[in-house]
Amino acid sequence: MAITLAQAQVNVQDDVAFAVIDHLRRYSWLLDRIVWDDVVNPTGGATLTYGYTRLTTPRGAAFRALNTEYTPGQAQRQRYTVDLKPLGGAFNIDRVLRNLGQASTNEATFQMQQLLTGTQQKVQEELINGDVAVDVLGFDGLDKSLTGTETEYDPLDNGVSAGYLDWTASTVITQALAMAALDRLDEMLSLITPSKTGGGDLGVPGALPPGEKAILGNNKSVTRIRALARWAGMYTADKDDLGRRIERYGDWVLVDLGNGQTGSSPIVPIYSADADEAGGGGTITGLTDLYAATFGMDALHGAAVSNKPLVETYLPRQDEPGAVKTYEVEMGPVAMVLKSTKSCGVLRKVKVQ
Repeated sequence: MAITLAQAQVNVQDDVAFAVIDHLRRYSWLLDRIVWDDVVNPTGGATLTYGYTRLTTPRGAAFRALNTEYTPGQAQRQRYTVDLKPLGGAFNIDRVLRNLGQASTNEATFQMQQLLTGTQQKVQEELINGDVAVDVLGFDGLDKSLTGTETEYDPLDNGVSAGYLDWTASTVITQALAMAALDRLDEMLSLITPSKTGGGDLGVPGALPPGEKAILGNNKSVTRIRALARWAGMYTADKDDLGRRIERYGDWVLVDLGNGQTGSSPIVPIYSADADEAGGGGTITGLTDLYAATFGMDALHGAAVSNKPLVETYLPRQDEPGAVKTYEVEMGPVAMVLKSTKSCGVLRKVKVQ
């Protein structure tokens, strides 16, 4: 059975656990919309492995002339596995300092909030930039998984001789230029097949509806899409049931993934590159990528362990000996799964500054 954080929150009985999940949902639209397939059940050993088949090339259809045969062809799929790992952290507080000050600002509350924020950022960092060849404790992210696929849109391969798209405010100064810029974004989005399943237990509030999808970027890229979408009359904004402001380009939610755990650079990086690949020192600065993701059990989703809470909080006993108490929050073990490369895409080399 698949589950969302909203459904996990409904099922908890402890007020602290409820507040922890609420924080994870409220401050990360992405975590709130991911559905987790909680079916992994270890049969021995220490490895929790989720195996799945990824659709890499879909099968099309065609008309045929009378008295002729169809041209044979097959959809392509590949077997993948991902190892689930626990995600979270711990912190220590002297029992004297635990409750000094107001409940909303004391040391225990502050450290818990910071740990939850770090957990959110780590999931989002790994979703974009994860590479098990670099860090075996994570999982492969979209940057690696989408490289070389049909839904990787490189301007140089699509008739843009400069090799990049210039969306800077000083360049896109008319509605016609804004519409032309959005044409490229629409070309990439048109390559993506939305999820048809959604996810979560349909009998419990919080199930994910089919067709949930988002454009993932950084502050600069989301700001530029917002501006271009206003030119085209495709920008809307509203509030969801958690009171969050949700911005959309058409029916795609715009999500700024923010900075990484160090706070010094965005999760979706801004970089420099030889965009036209011609050499000779032609390096373009201020480039970034835009990711488009659809969520569901046939698209992008999470994997979790069966018969275990998705998020657990471990609080120390204050009436036992020991001056320094340890607090822990743990999610999972979990990992992210890309069931179909057609369900996500990436637009490369967009100049945003």
